[in-house]
Amino acid sequence: MAKASEEHNNHLVTEVRNTFGKGVARKIRATGKIPAVIYGHGTEPQHVTLPGHETALILRKSNQVLELDIQGKIQLALVKDVQKDPVRQIIEHIDLIVVRKGEKVTVDVPIHVEGESAPGTSVNQDSNTVSLEVEATHIPENIIISIEGLEEGSRIHASDLPLPTGAILITDPDTLIVGITGEQAQDLGEDEAEESTEEETAEEGAEEAPAAEDAE
Repeated sequence: MAKASEEHNNHLVTEVRNTFGKGVARKIRATGKIPAVIYGHGTEPQHVTLPGHETALILRKSNQVLELDIQGKIQLALVKDVQKDPVRQIIEHIDLIVVRKGEKVTVDVPIHVEGESAPGTSVNQDSNTVSLEVEATHIPENIIISIEGLEEGSRIHASDLPLPTGAILITDPDTLIVGITGEQAQDLGEDEAEESTEEETAEEGAEEAPAAEDAE
């Protein structure tokens, strides 16, 4: 079952700013805050500052919709892009898109696999996310699928996923999400590997013989 995000826990009080640039952004981060820009719906980009600790906690989950208090006015905004320092992993900047209640957005939702397949099998997860069109204020935290007891040869496609009410699948329905294979299919045994090596050596020798004759 899909788990929906809880918008009520995402309330943040922002500070509007009129100064920009890398130097300004560094000063903002030095105070433990995060520079961000809000755009969309034909509005002019609005630059704000977000509380660092609270924002970082919210962004532990993907596709978060923030309830922003901008000078006393509430604005919903979907987190579109989070820029981080590649080494320290500190959030440097956030891009936000204006959304409205009831509006639908397209997002990539993580897939979480639960359970264990039948004994003697291995689980291969081909896709870690699936694209959905959902209401901006009801984006699922993830899509959960169970592989409990599935036998070798079992396959789960995007069309098999349990979607939340009102969600529309954007990903190709035939996309393979999980495949169950036999453990022996994962690698060759030692005997098979040795036989394969011997055959390759014999073939190489046969191909090299004519070349040696030409050289003489």
